[in-house]
Amino acid sequence: MTQDAEAKMQFLFALRSKGVMDKRVLEAMEKIDRGAFVKGLFAERAYEDMPLPIACGQTISQPSVVGLMTQALQVDARHKVLEIGTGSGYQAAVLSQLARRVYTLDRHRRLVKEAQAVFDELGLTNITSMAADGTRGLPEQAPFDRILITAAAEDPPGPLLEELKLGGIMVVPVGQSDAVQALIKVTRTETGFEYDELRQVRFVPLVEGMSAD
Repeated sequence: MTQDAEAKMQFLFALRSKGVMDKRVLEAMEKIDRGAFVKGLFAERAYEDMPLPIACGQTISQPSVVGLMTQALQVDARHKVLEIGTGSGYQAAVLSQLARRVYTLDRHRRLVKEAQAVFDELGLTNITSMAADGTRGLPEQAPFDRILITAAAEDPPGPLLEELKLGGIMVVPVGQSDAVQALIKVTRTETGFEYDELRQVRFVPLVEGMSAD
């Protein structure tokens, strides 16, 4: 077995040991090479279960957290998904294997441009990436079956809750940026919203407006 194949096998083993059990999610994460999204100094650590720094002071999330968030979202092949916080593009690429269409927004134009280049390289044609203020969502494409927020909000953002279809699911880290945050699964019901706390996480804060870079 090559060193690369062994690293990928350990990568999948780490996902399972952290609770990522959904077969479709594991297959998607096996198919999408995290190495394509990690550049420079940290490229050799692409298959370790740890967050890594990327441009614009952001991070690429820990793979097990990507897996658990994706699993909680319960995406199927008919779904239209909105992701807030493109970052490296890795999470959107994983979602692209499971959903009909993925819209991903980031306030950093540079990150969107770099992620789009990787999507093109990998032939992922069902992702639409845009530089935009994610706190407002994407009303012109709403409602969405699923919404994933990869930055921590103090509360699930109202405009995004409004863009969730009835029966839809949102997964969002909630809490102060410098303290422990909780990963929350929100389900839209006929009478309002149901909230389930999944686990503790740590994400960069959700910021309003566009970045200069």
